[in-house]
Amino acid sequence: MSIRDLFKALADVYCADTPIERAARAALLFSDAQSIAFTSTALRAPFLEVMTASNAHPICSQLMGTPLPWAPPSTTSSEKYIKDSLPKAHVELLGPNGLVKSDRVRLGIYGMMPDSEYGMRTHPAEEIYIMLAGQADWALGNKPYTDHGPGDRSHHPSMMPHANRTHTSAFMSTYVWTGDISTNNYVYSG
Repeated sequence: MSIRDLFKALADVYCADTPIERAARAALLFSDAQSIAFTSTALRAPFLEVMTASNAHPICSQLMGTPLPWAPPSTTSSEKYIKDSLPKAHVELLGPNGLVKSDRVRLGIYGMMPDSEYGMRTHPAEEIYIMLAGQADWALGNKPYTDHGPGDRSHHPSMMPHANRTHTSAFMSTYVWTGDISTNNYVYSG
């Protein structure tokens, strides 16, 4: 599958009639999908297990059929963030560091291995995660963690503290940032 085909399929995932999802759809459908060169890497088995489960979003089969440069995210250079990012799989599809350059959105695919945590963080961008496969708990502000599965969304307004964790299964999701998409004011407290 080509990057352009993947973008068209992902646009359908952002189907809610909200400003952030409309922005994601527009960015995916109207981007210049001439991607940069990259070396693809394989996803680890726990990701493949949840992406082939019967309740996984149909786009998971397309994701698995598209060569992508999966790697831990690199949003900040703090030692704690780097260490906590090792159990993650990420690819920024659209954005300043994306396979396709964009200065309007950061949009990508993000997953986390079982028994992992991505601690509390804040950033100026508005963000939404849409769960594609597996299970994850999300915490917003000082509210307790709540379980999310395929099709569920976790919306984070600008500067909303949020965190996520897994238990016995991995998860895979898609996310988009809008507004101030720079990482200059990203804060990871873990």
